[in-house]
Amino acid sequence: MNKDIKYKIKKSSRAKRLRLAVYCDGSVVATVPRGVKQSTIKRYIADKEQWLLDKINFFKSIDNKAISNFSEADYMRHKEEALKFVEKRVKSLSKKHGFSYNKVMVKNHKTRWGSCSKSGNLNFNYKIIFLPKRQQDYIIIHELCHLKELNHSRKFWLLVEEIMPNYLKIKNELKNQGLFYR
Repeated sequence: MNKDIKYKIKKSSRAKRLRLAVYCDGSVVATVPRGVKQSTIKRYIADKEQWLLDKINFFKSIDNKAISNFSEADYMRHKEEALKFVEKRVKSLSKKHGFSYNKVMVKNHKTRWGSCSKSGNLNFNYKIIFLPKRQQDYIIIHELCHLKELNHSRKFWLLVEEIMPNYLKIKNELKNQGLFYR
């Protein structure tokens, strides 16, 4: 294994399997279920070495600093603006497409643009306000569709496509900018 790949291990009682994440700054985190042996983690990382190097190099090659290098102070400065924007847009899109939700929140996520809980709560990354409108709408529609399909099944993607026929193009834009979104 390439010794240049540095990684942190995050043990989680909720994790069901090993998972690797490469962040915009090039850092690598291995999330592991409790009880997994160190040798298993090392072997898993060695098996994923090329994927890790590709991702690290990808993030080095793109200019996504406008989104990835925000601080906690930036979050505090922009969270109210982001919440107002997201609440207004969620309300409008929900009314237009027949979704009902519980509450909307804005957070300072490192790896997510949004999430939807079983109880109908929608969470969004405050950095959504810095994206182009089409990408903002894709993220919001994606999470709204989870209110009806809490998974990424074929039925879910058909629902997204019904509302936003060009979603694949926008999804690929986010991916190509290093701002991947399922």
